[in-house]
Amino acid sequence: MGAADRLAVASGVRSSALMERAGEAVAAVAESMLPPGGRVAVLAGPGNNGGDGFVAARLLTERGYRVAVFLIGDRDSLKGDASLMARAWKGPIEAPGRDLAHGAGLIIDALFGAGLDRPIEGAAAAAIEAANESRVPILAVDLPSGVDGASGAILGQAILATETVTFFRRKPGHLLMPGRVLAGRLTLADIGHDLSILHDIGPMAFHNSPTLWLDGLPRPQLDGHKYDRGHALVVSGPITGTGAARLAARAALRIGAGLVTVASPPDAIVANAAQLTAIMVMRMYEADGLAEILADHRKNAVVIGPALGVGDGAIAMVSAALDSDAATVVDADGLTSFAATPDSLFMRIKGRGAPVVLTPHEGEFSRLFPDLGILSSKLDRAREAAMRSGAVVVLKGPDTVVAAPDGIATVADNAPADLATAGAGDVLAGMIGGLMAQQMPAFEAATAGVWLHGAAAAHVGRGLISEDLPEALPAVLSALAGP
Repeated sequence: MGAADRLAVASGVRSSALMERAGEAVAAVAESMLPPGGRVAVLAGPGNNGGDGFVAARLLTERGYRVAVFLIGDRDSLKGDASLMARAWKGPIEAPGRDLAHGAGLIIDALFGAGLDRPIEGAAAAAIEAANESRVPILAVDLPSGVDGASGAILGQAILATETVTFFRRKPGHLLMPGRVLAGRLTLADIGHDLSILHDIGPMAFHNSPTLWLDGLPRPQLDGHKYDRGHALVVSGPITGTGAARLAARAALRIGAGLVTVASPPDAIVANAAQLTAIMVMRMYEADGLAEILADHRKNAVVIGPALGVGDGAIAMVSAALDSDAATVVDADGLTSFAATPDSLFMRIKGRGAPVVLTPHEGEFSRLFPDLGILSSKLDRAREAAMRSGAVVVLKGPDTVVAAPDGIATVADNAPADLATAGAGDVLAGMIGGLMAQQMPAFEAATAGVWLHGAAAAHVGRGLISEDLPEALPAVLSALAGP
């Protein structure tokens, strides 16, 4: 965003005009949160975020609101545009105290924005604590003060906002936890940046939405055939863990794969066959058997890991999958089995031509990449893992990040809380595998799969169980296709 502002100014836009428009956007949202005549407490910081707050204070006063401004520091220490906007404010300026919210119907948090890079302490921390404890609705400017714009992490103390207004584009901290929760409802305001600026900046991180991948989403063709839509193979675990593979297989079929087969150990054949109809079952004798099945190149995508079991047998099975020409999704036990020897997994991935997607949750991720825990940003951790492994990495959670080895990444924010249920990850692995079976590139398949997974969960709503997710996909896909 700093680069965007600099480029806008270089193109002829006055920086003070950007600040004026930002303050106008804040004032407009404030008006939607509090009727005219209400009291507004504006918390202003020592930088440009505080300048936005002074603009909003002035405009709201002109529109009939009773506004009090509380400044961290003193007016004479303000610089640049923030100083200019503070001089235009004709009302009193006070130091924030414990009673800053007394009588207020709204607090505007204009203390610190996305550029904050150190923990908040002292008077600013006390002001944040007083604002949060007041229970008065809070409108944050750019980001809730105390939230790291790059990672969403809390820097010492953070505002819990009801709503947030940000400018030009979202920041990672709006989408990554806990910043996403702290920001509340988000308004994205246009304050005059030309869209061509994005080409000059060349962003590598994107908000996961259908606009990114919808054009490449596989669609059945009128003159097509099931064999044109790929054949996904899902590897089943032993008799004690067959359900995960069936969930993945069902998801692969629902997402559009033309054919889906479950490769089953002999002891699990009956259990799998008894519950599968449109999905085929093949007997598989350990790693050699899987290699034999995948020697049929028509089986062009394989999902391995859900309830596979952990140990040398699983390592051999995953290795057999990676020795094939099939696009591969490695999940769950397939990842954990390499906890002691992650480099051996990464070497196999980098030595093959077909794409690989790894789908760890945080626990599995920490086993494969134990040293990356020092990185505070989930986005940075996923990118580093993708670069190190040579795979597309799907780091799951309420803020799932998909990262490719070249550094491009997406962050999703459409997963409802109901999605935290047993088997949901198995379904996601199957969805991604089903899309890759249809020749969708790995990064796009993973990004689309993550969004569709969240959308399917939202479609089902409360009471969701993982079996519901594949059955919700027809409605979600049909809505995307349009009339």
